[in-house]
Amino acid sequence: MLEHFFGSKTRLKLLKIFFRSPEQNFFVRELARLAETQLHAVRREISNLERMNLIMQVTADEAKSNEVGTERSKYYQLNGRSLLFAEIKALLDKGELMEEKQLIDEIVLKGGDIKLFILTGIFNGEKNANTDLLLVGKLKPAVIMKIIKMYEKDLGKAIRYTLMDEKEFKDRREMGDKFLYNIFEVKHNLVVNEYNLS
Repeated sequence: MLEHFFGSKTRLKLLKIFFRSPEQNFFVRELARLAETQLHAVRREISNLERMNLIMQVTADEAKSNEVGTERSKYYQLNGRSLLFAEIKALLDKGELMEEKQLIDEIVLKGGDIKLFILTGIFNGEKNANTDLLLVGKLKPAVIMKIIKMYEKDLGKAIRYTLMDEKEFKDRREMGDKFLYNIFEVKHNLVVNEYNLS
């Protein structure tokens, strides 16, 4: 969706890469690999982003001086002093929220008969969570896996998810399962809550 605002999918992918790691230097071939995009498209968008003053060329550091490739000495980094920095970051953050909502809607619609749906971990910045997503019910694991994999590609991060049927959930809850109680104790969002948990 956001590619319509930015004019190209490649530009959006590159912006996400740069904004996820604002302090990191990237060389062109590395960006093409991370964005899963052809090299000439990446070069074109780097040129556009440089003209907009959103990224800047930096000197190759010692750690990367042994990289193989003709462009190993050209590194690019996000320009935190750009006048557009705050606005682009806000737009990318809102886009991520929209993608998250799309993920939730798709899982609820296609994932089976869901009795409990909890988001935690990467979805709300909870570093102590054992999982990012918990689903309980009569689920469709293959469908859920496909939906999550598509979202992971857009997000650029792996999602740890846990699926349980109702019997396993009830048994583990009665046993005082540490994994399950960790999810309830850390910061989390209840998307579907037919068990009336708080």
